[in-house]
Amino acid sequence: MPTKKKDVLVLAGDIGGTKTNVGLFVMEKKRPEPLVIESYASREAPNLENIVDRFLRRHPASISSACFGIAGPVINGRCKTTNLPWVVSEAQMKRRFHWRHVRLINDLAAAAMAVPLLRRSEQVFLNKGIMQKKGNLALLSPGTGLGQAMLAYQDAGYVPLSSEGGHVSFSPTTELEIELWRYLRKKYGHVSVERVLSGPGLVNIYSWLRDSGRFEEPPWLKDLMKREDPAKVISENALRKRQALCVESLRSYVSMLGSAAGNLTLTSLAVGGIYLGGGIPPKILPASKQGSFLKAFMAKGRFTDFLARIPVRVILNDRAALLGAAHAAFEALKD
Repeated sequence: MPTKKKDVLVLAGDIGGTKTNVGLFVMEKKRPEPLVIESYASREAPNLENIVDRFLRRHPASISSACFGIAGPVINGRCKTTNLPWVVSEAQMKRRFHWRHVRLINDLAAAAMAVPLLRRSEQVFLNKGIMQKKGNLALLSPGTGLGQAMLAYQDAGYVPLSSEGGHVSFSPTTELEIELWRYLRKKYGHVSVERVLSGPGLVNIYSWLRDSGRFEEPPWLKDLMKREDPAKVISENALRKRQALCVESLRSYVSMLGSAAGNLTLTSLAVGGIYLGGGIPPKILPASKQGSFLKAFMAKGRFTDFLARIPVRVILNDRAALLGAAHAAFEALKD
């Protein structure tokens, strides 16, 4: 292991439905920095303890504090994960690994904690706007699912507010989106915004456009969708402008993402800006810059001018949630 400031080591984890990242961090001048990071397939492990045990066998260390950002609601230090058959608790992790300081937080709260720590090179503006210092911030993160979080400014610092906003009802804004809602309602019953704005959500949009008869699905594309990750196939072919069905699927997705970002900005009064995190936004940047995102983002009637002044950024650091968890682990040492 590299020789750095190793007097205080914390362990941080970012637990998602698809993969779990675990890392050892030291505190540098401005933010925690990793000594080592490993990734694991979440669904191949029976529980979080199994992953942490494998990590520590490979990287033995004396841990001063640990924090895990997890995809799901954390209530009283315990979480039943949304997309995994796991139950994780702070007490359980303390008993298993004999750590004094263990924090379990929502994964979007962890990512939100990283926002004030981001470097300029780790973010891209979709709308420069006018940033209000000491103003609330918001985070919208589409990936395997859809996460939302807020940062409220209080006492010279930011306090993360986690949520399960990805599971609120999808609100269509056009006649076509109403058709999409009806299509998904027949399939799922309740249509959450996550059913539209996630990796599987992009596939849902594609399926609706295909089944509506508006676009044909060529045999080569149908075969590719079966063999590879469908969301990746759709987005890559859309960005290359190779196939009309994919292009329209991504355009619709970006527009609805803009609308949802505008809703979250108004809900949280995020005058400090809204950030797009998760795995999808960095991969579809060219599409997000084409105008449909900002048009939908600002289309809020009397608050159009207000939203035009809000900074909108895409987070390029794909380990933001892990960075935030490490920050929370160091903060726990102050208690």
